[in-house]
Amino acid sequence: MHKPDDSRINLADEPATLAFAARLAAQLQPGMVIHLQGDLGAGKTCLVRGILNALGYTGRVKSPTYTLLEPYHAGGLDLRHFDLYRLQDEYEWEAAGFRDEFDGHNILLIEWPEKAPVPPADLLIELEILPQGRLARLTGNTAMGHACLKQL
Repeated sequence: MHKPDDSRINLADEPATLAFAARLAAQLQPGMVIHLQGDLGAGKTCLVRGILNALGYTGRVKSPTYTLLEPYHAGGLDLRHFDLYRLQDEYEWEAAGFRDEFDGHNILLIEWPEKAPVPPADLLIELEILPQGRLARLTGNTAMGHACLKQL
């Protein structure tokens, strides 16, 4: 078992968040699982939008609050953006068939991961709202997560 590593990054504003997202996008590997945690408005979807834009995605990136899942293909990668905030119960999760997305190839970006039986995170990103900007706490939980964190 790999020992968790962690790091803290101050994100002063949206441009700083997008710059961090671009650095993160450059480290993504197929099959990577990233959990995004933080209060409403902490910047989870902004971070995902920044990742996708850095990979060359030019379409609209919206939070999948009602659909729960938005699939993307960008930079030669298949990404799945989950927002599980409105997930009602485990039955809804099972009925949706989302487990098919956990194929070891798709990169999973999961907001509110505690609401469903999702795969464990390679990289956990916790976003905290500060009086000025945000604080991102990053924890690498696997060899893949550790390698990603080391490059950020």
